[in-house]
Amino acid sequence: MASPSFLSFSQSSSWSSSHRNSCFSNKAHQGKLTLLPNSRPQTHKTISFRKPSKLIVKGNIKLPKKLELNNVEGHNIIKPQKNGEEIIAFYDKTNVPNEEKVVTLMSEIPSLSYLNNLLMVLVKEGELESAVKLFNNLPSYSLVPNSRTLSIMVRCYCKLNEVDEAKKVLDHMMENGVPPNIATFTVVIDSLCKRGRLKKAYEVFEVMRRVGCEPTIWTYNCLISGLCYVGRVEEAFELLMEIKESSKKPDIYTYTCVMDGFCKVGRSDEGKELLEEALAIGLQPTVVTFNTLFNGYCREGRPLEGIKLLTLMKERDCQPDHISYTTLLHGLLKWDEALAAFNVYMEMLEDDFEISEKLMNTLFKGICRKSWSDGELLKEVEEVFERIKEVGSSPYPYTYSMVIQALSIRGETDKAIANFHEMLKIGYFPRMVTFNAVIRALCSEGKVDKALYVLVLLNSFEFIPSKIAYNLLIDKFNQLGRLLDACKVYGAALKRGVVPHRQPKRTLDE
Repeated sequence: MASPSFLSFSQSSSWSSSHRNSCFSNKAHQGKLTLLPNSRPQTHKTISFRKPSKLIVKGNIKLPKKLELNNVEGHNIIKPQKNGEEIIAFYDKTNVPNEEKVVTLMSEIPSLSYLNNLLMVLVKEGELESAVKLFNNLPSYSLVPNSRTLSIMVRCYCKLNEVDEAKKVLDHMMENGVPPNIATFTVVIDSLCKRGRLKKAYEVFEVMRRVGCEPTIWTYNCLISGLCYVGRVEEAFELLMEIKESSKKPDIYTYTCVMDGFCKVGRSDEGKELLEEALAIGLQPTVVTFNTLFNGYCREGRPLEGIKLLTLMKERDCQPDHISYTTLLHGLLKWDEALAAFNVYMEMLEDDFEISEKLMNTLFKGICRKSWSDGELLKEVEEVFERIKEVGSSPYPYTYSMVIQALSIRGETDKAIANFHEMLKIGYFPRMVTFNAVIRALCSEGKVDKALYVLVLLNSFEFIPSKIAYNLLIDKFNQLGRLLDACKVYGAALKRGVVPHRQPKRTLDE
């Protein structure tokens, strides 16, 4: 069968004609490659086996009975067998470095079946370079690859991000009259789509259908995902409509891909409509489906829609994961929805999730700022602050300053001073704005002596108080008729090089 034009490759590539000849031909075949499923070339009769190397494994391990186990000096010596399950058992259960396993497994290649099983295991276990090396050395084993060998190598090259090499193997299969199966075609299409090469992916897709290989929903999902990846959402949606009109049935992943595409271009409402459609036809959304919409709504500045979605999610018995909650928290805090963020945080704790120290401090800052204008949030401020101290190390200096300011603004001066002392004990020093907030709160409550104590404390750390602190105290002493104290504060300010705007009264009548 002639290969389609799009699958022709340049001679400069690593998959050159000389390489193909070395891998796919031998004297018995006179340079002609015959690929038949589940068939062996005649050269298998004359294979000269290599002597297998021995691998010493410390300790006792349980392996299938068919594996040969000999005991030498208290160690198990394992010789790999030919069965695919035995190879997997050897790889999974042998407690030695992967490199040694590969060397041992490659020491003897008795048949093409063994080779294919070994290649499959190497690809599955991520030993991709070893798989390529073994494939390139096929002539030394006098073996000719069959369709299964090549299909495995297509998958291997795709995992290595060498999709062009995978296409070349695909081309070789087509040239030799052995069309790849659905899975092999789809792996190549998926790899091309993930790299944004939609034109090539569609060409492979058309060839796939031309040779009578009917695409599966997985194949369509790869194309839809690729279209959304490059922003061609309308085409992805049209492909979804095409699937619905055909004999194929879209699955939840199909819908999720299109929803993700809509959300990434600011059309989350259309994504939500697709969710409702999926529910109507009996599909069960996954946590990824909902997380896609959470991302979309938060990106569009509509995190409260995400709260409604969270409720729907739980009604559908879909448990939110850590990503669900943190996405919502970030979105709510970004768009100044501190109270809603706190409620999500409480739900998170009920579901036994924790958030990072950084995110917890972000949440704390958000509700602190909100509490300055909404005193009802002060309880939540204290609750989160205590939680920070329970689950992590000492709160950040900024965190202490925020809670002190919040408590001071809401008139909880005793608690503010207690945190003030705790902060100093740890070795943190409050910002000047924190000092001013405490002094202002104490003065407004008539606790001017405590306010003076805070000023003295500030001086003891060799920090120069601001004009605001001096002005607050002088004003309050003037109001109380304590002119001498007002003069002392004014004089102390001048000594520190600070000239207050307020001055002591000269007489009580002023």
